[in-house]
Amino acid sequence: MNANPPSAVALKPLYASLAFALVLMAVGLLVVGKDLLIPIAIAVLIWYVLNALAATFGRIRVGGKGAPGWARMTVAILSVVVAIAAFVELVNANIDAVTRAAPGYQANLERLVADAARRLGFSDIPTFAQLIEQVDLGGAAARFASTAADLAGSTGLIVFYVVFLLVEQQSFDKKLAALFPDREREKRARKLLHRIQVEIQTFIWIKTLMAVLTAGVSYAVLAIVGVDFAAFWAVVIFLLNYIPTIGALIGTVFPTVLALVQFGTPLPAVIVGGVLTAANVVIGNVLEPRMMGASLNMSALVVILSLAIWGTIWGIAGMFLCVPITVVAMIICSHFPAARGVAVLLSADGKIDTGEDD
Repeated sequence: MNANPPSAVALKPLYASLAFALVLMAVGLLVVGKDLLIPIAIAVLIWYVLNALAATFGRIRVGGKGAPGWARMTVAILSVVVAIAAFVELVNANIDAVTRAAPGYQANLERLVADAARRLGFSDIPTFAQLIEQVDLGGAAARFASTAADLAGSTGLIVFYVVFLLVEQQSFDKKLAALFPDREREKRARKLLHRIQVEIQTFIWIKTLMAVLTAGVSYAVLAIVGVDFAAFWAVVIFLLNYIPTIGALIGTVFPTVLALVQFGTPLPAVIVGGVLTAANVVIGNVLEPRMMGASLNMSALVVILSLAIWGTIWGIAGMFLCVPITVVAMIICSHFPAARGVAVLLSADGKIDTGEDD
């Protein structure tokens, strides 16, 4: 006579252990395979941006007619290429300007350090040259060269992936239909993919709008105070705003420190830091949550945790990608009954779209 099969209660510890092992395996794969996965993730995000731009250009009508799909995508690609080229040119121009202004910054910095040391009662004040001697410039240069080489290699790989995604998207519909012969399952799969696309594009547009607003306010403040390289810092602040929470903070610290070193007195730095912080608080804590929360319905705590987790796993790239990845995870979990609890935890108010028709 066969023994009774184990009950569901008895198997729960086994299921829990198996789930924990799978999570550890997934995290290990993310860490070990980050050199391969990060370019793919960035390429997918750029692909989404290009399609969003093409869709936006498609709304432009001339004589009641819109441009064909290939023309819209061509303009979208050219727009991104021009934006990247303009940023690179801006960086190169500011590197030259910083080199010329460096002696003045050094003099102001040494005077500020000397004044601070005297106020604190220190008698032996190190010079700027002595401080530089304590820095391993050779090691820093080697690390910088290695990072630049990795970035260059990843850039080529990302472009390669983007090109193939653009080519392959022409056959996505046919492949999806072949993958799901059942019309009902195909309908649900299309709905899931469409929702992911809409949510990611919504995040990108809202984040871009907030970044443009923050960069515009920052440029106005820096230009009025007279801080050097105001346009460059506005672009940097624009890019850093795509990193949740800490991006705005970093974007405030750099120009504030520059104002202190440039003018040699604390008042301009206090004005820059105070106004930029106030702008970030209003935009980041009032405007953005109202627009982002209503559309993405993602918990603020989850955003912070995902920033910490993905930043630890994938570094700076993970910080930029943490919200889109979490959005995709929440949407996918909401469509499967066994994982809907995870989607509820990731949401802001516990209300999720299960993808089921009412």
